[in-house]
Amino acid sequence: MKVLLTGGTGFVGPKVAHALRARGHDVRALVRRLERGKTLQAWGCELVEGDVTDLASLQRAAEGCDTAVQLVAIIKGAPEAFDRVMAGGTDNLLEAANSAGVGRVVLMSALGTNEQNRELVPYFRAKWQMEQSIASSGLEHVIFRPSFVFGSDGGVLPMFVRQVRFAPLTPVVGDGETRLQPIWVEDVAAFFAQAVDAPAAANRLFEIGGPDVVTWNELYARIKVVLGVRRGTMHLPVGLVRAGAAVVERLPGAPITRDQLTMLTKGGDNVCDNAAALGVFDVDLIGLDEQIRRAA
Repeated sequence: MKVLLTGGTGFVGPKVAHALRARGHDVRALVRRLERGKTLQAWGCELVEGDVTDLASLQRAAEGCDTAVQLVAIIKGAPEAFDRVMAGGTDNLLEAANSAGVGRVVLMSALGTNEQNRELVPYFRAKWQMEQSIASSGLEHVIFRPSFVFGSDGGVLPMFVRQVRFAPLTPVVGDGETRLQPIWVEDVAAFFAQAVDAPAAANRLFEIGGPDVVTWNELYARIKVVLGVRRGTMHLPVGLVRAGAAVVERLPGAPITRDQLTMLTKGGDNVCDNAAALGVFDVDLIGLDEQIRRAA
């Protein structure tokens, strides 16, 4: 198959491209700057310069493709930026896919996206709009909602490892009792690579997480065990973290924004049941301790 991939140069994108190529699919990656796609090109991916906010570039990229994988998202910005890039970009992709005769669209959503949470923050609202647009598009589709995606070369796990390794006290926001279910980035890529042509996945939404459910307190405790370090824990009041986030969130590389803090503290447990996904896809999920070892 020929697969149009958006968001191919982000954290998850290169892993999805690699997994698609490993399964023998041709990949056409939409990239904003061609120089950022050199690794994808080295793997045999075709590059097309463009942007999901530019419908014409998406129409050029979609020509001749059988499936589209939509990974584009932003994690901070003005509310209108989430609407323009994520929701609007998905609408553009669907228009281009319909015009080009693309048979299936596979979407990266996020665990915690639901009708109840959609008004919490612009990120959840945009993800919800993306899901609704795809589900009502008339195109065959697959939607994934992953929990926290961990990896060794991106995402938040390397930052957590550094905190445990170097901070005198390990900072945990709030009481640390909210639960999460981290999933390894290559496992996410495996789901996506299989989803482009799995008949049983058609027009379904799958929530996916790793094999281990932990609280934030338990996550940091397990990082300490893997690293072989002894550190005390300091629970930071949510109000204090929110005040700090208000100061630093506009800086490049800010560790947290107020919206992200809201998702952490008000979005509920970030956990799911993998049974539906594992009934369709063949993915041997990597356990949390191994995830931590790989990142460390």
